[in-house]
Amino acid sequence: MSEPYIRCALPDDDEELGLLDRATWSPLHAVMPRPQPPYGPFFDERHSPDDHLVAELDRRIVGYVRLAFPTSLACNTHVRQIQGLAVAEEARGRGVGRALVRAAVEEARRRGARRLTLRVLGHNTPARRLYESEGFVVEGVLPEEFLLDGEYVDDVFMGRGL
Repeated sequence: MSEPYIRCALPDDDEELGLLDRATWSPLHAVMPRPQPPYGPFFDERHSPDDHLVAELDRRIVGYVRLAFPTSLACNTHVRQIQGLAVAEEARGRGVGRALVRAAVEEARRRGARRLTLRVLGHNTPARRLYESEGFVVEGVLPEEFLLDGEYVDDVFMGRGL
């Protein structure tokens, strides 16, 4: 089994990342409704290729992580936030998610961050286990923050120092 190759996203990845994003949509991790056509571009004014690392297996994109500033405030530029992580169904269980989280940690460090944070839905046990195994701890919980498919779901804030 080959290791995932992690690289910075390129503008030409837009279509493939859009397809992956739509294919991996799930109420387990999404608070926005399922995407419907016509689909907009994956990269936009808020999320550029520079904000993404992609994972490849056999020269095919099978995952991505979005690494961005949590706010636009100058006093908060020492923090980066994982604002999306997706792994193609056929690549799950092959270390892609873990490789992306580790690459996000290293990239945040490289960009001068002192902390890395994220938000994860309380019922997303696989993601929470992955993040905890990579050194993230729960820093806060907003109970029943979202109503998804008729169920109230907590919004869990996690973070770690770099």
